[in-house]
Amino acid sequence: MPVKYKVGIVGGGFAVRGHLPAFSAHERFEVVALASPHSAKNAAKERNIPHAFQSCEAMLRGCELDVVSIANPPFAHHGDVLASLGAGKHVIAEKPFALSVQQAEQMLAAAKRATTATAVMHEFRWVPQRFALKELVANGHIAPLRELELTQLAPMLRLENKRPNTWWFDRSKGGGIAGALLSHLIDSANWLAGRAPARSTGFLRTANPRREDLSGPFTITADDGAFALIDYGEGVIARVSVDGTTAVNSLTVAAHGENRTAVASGSGLHAMRLFSVDDEETSELECKPSSNARFGAVDAHVPPIMDLLDEFVKEIETGESIVPTFAEAVATQKVLASIGYGT
Repeated sequence: MPVKYKVGIVGGGFAVRGHLPAFSAHERFEVVALASPHSAKNAAKERNIPHAFQSCEAMLRGCELDVVSIANPPFAHHGDVLASLGAGKHVIAEKPFALSVQQAEQMLAAAKRATTATAVMHEFRWVPQRFALKELVANGHIAPLRELELTQLAPMLRLENKRPNTWWFDRSKGGGIAGALLSHLIDSANWLAGRAPARSTGFLRTANPRREDLSGPFTITADDGAFALIDYGEGVIARVSVDGTTAVNSLTVAAHGENRTAVASGSGLHAMRLFSVDDEETSELECKPSSNARFGAVDAHVPPIMDLLDEFVKEIETGESIVPTFAEAVATQKVLASIGYGT
């Protein structure tokens, strides 16, 4: 019988909605603890998790763990990643990885010293259409590659949406759409390009600096739009943007070459179709669904997270996998810094 790795999950939001069901459904992991200052006790009781703690450090001291999954707000990542690595645990960290390039580089250095397995939760690499797009680029079917285009439009931050006033609207705490969504698209661009950027530029935008929730009006410091232009050298560039103030949900991930274009597009992060376009025709390409697709009924995020976890098991046991790495997260952090994200 293969060993099951004991997992402690840090966070009370997406940690419980996404990480917890994915780890729980995966045959190689057993969730034994949750840590969150406010919600861990109730969440653990509801889901029959043996241990609950108010902090990551208390969890590390209070129970036996193999893996720590860090999915709390970005301002807490640095300390919890360093503590978990210092305790000799395997670590998966959510995006945005850090609040600054310096923090990101410190976490990478700590991972190298720890020699345990690490990964960053860029699960959208495993959306079947994106994974197929990567294979088209990597196998030379789009050649020479010239431009990557990644654009996400969403209505989540329109003024009429009464989102509560939390850390999410505080730039100093890592709030804003650049950390929440642009980080995923930057990672995808770097992954498709197959290398770190040579240089990047761009800007953040706050179209609605005054908002209102059920408690009344408040001022925000975080961005609701984020836009980056990335140069990879050798004639390859990427245009990457997210706008949370539009009327539609739309996502485009495209690779443009001199011989053809391949476009994955749809209404969101999971609902996509893949097309190949050249001088003669446009063809829709059928993509093999995830082997974990049946778990999508729990939450659409669960299958790609489980696909990432399949690779994380390989990383733990062999050191050979295709997980998104801390080194790649540093490259993403540098692009975010170049457009004004972080401290």
